[in-house]
Amino acid sequence: MANERLRAVLLERGVSIADLAAAVQVDPKTVERWITKGRSPYRRHRYAVAAFLGVDESYLWPEALTREQVASASESEIVTIYPHRWAVPRDAWGRLFAQAKAEIGILVYAGLFLADDAGIVRMLGEKAAAGVRVRILLGDPDSLEVAQRGADEGIDEGMAAKIRNALVLYQPIHGQDNVEIRLHRTVLYNSIYRGDDQLLINTHVYGTPAANAPVLHLRKVAGGDMVTTYVSSFERVWEKARPVES
Repeated sequence: MANERLRAVLLERGVSIADLAAAVQVDPKTVERWITKGRSPYRRHRYAVAAFLGVDESYLWPEALTREQVASASESEIVTIYPHRWAVPRDAWGRLFAQAKAEIGILVYAGLFLADDAGIVRMLGEKAAAGVRVRILLGDPDSLEVAQRGADEGIDEGMAAKIRNALVLYQPIHGQDNVEIRLHRTVLYNSIYRGDDQLLINTHVYGTPAANAPVLHLRKVAGGDMVTTYVSSFERVWEKARPVES
């Protein structure tokens, strides 16, 4: 059976069979067999192809990895776990964004602790100026979801006020090339902070402020799917969110 996923990704990326063959150092006829006959490459070649095309190995070859291999690779994506957000070293947030070369993503209700950090906001602007895509998702302050989160944390309308404050604090970079801000109406189970293939995931716990909830530091590992799961969640929220006018 032909590998239509691999064929489609090559077309989407504008990559020819010869380009892929050269990138992973195999004969073009070998790549043709991967596509037309659905043959699975050696593991080192699967890793190389997935990395070159910027997709997951498990997406291109779903049957290539056992459940045990996926579970083991996913466990390896966990760099560390902090018991509370306030326990995350202050410079960890800066490093996460400073190391990004292509993508920075922030998905929160308010995330006021970041917006209130002038150094972080300035860094986001500098990264955008350098060509990094910066996407910020804040809760819609007029939504029922934000009102419920405010009630859950015991601050009621204080949550909406935090979001409006964050919007003001992001004004220096709002409207800048490569910076996009949207408002979402989503029930969040986690806040997501992304710098390329690294994530800080702040879990949400009922009745507990986000600052007191645990944080997972994740880094993408070939064959793992934890980072992919959170990135996919970010993208689903982004698609339904509405842009904030400059």
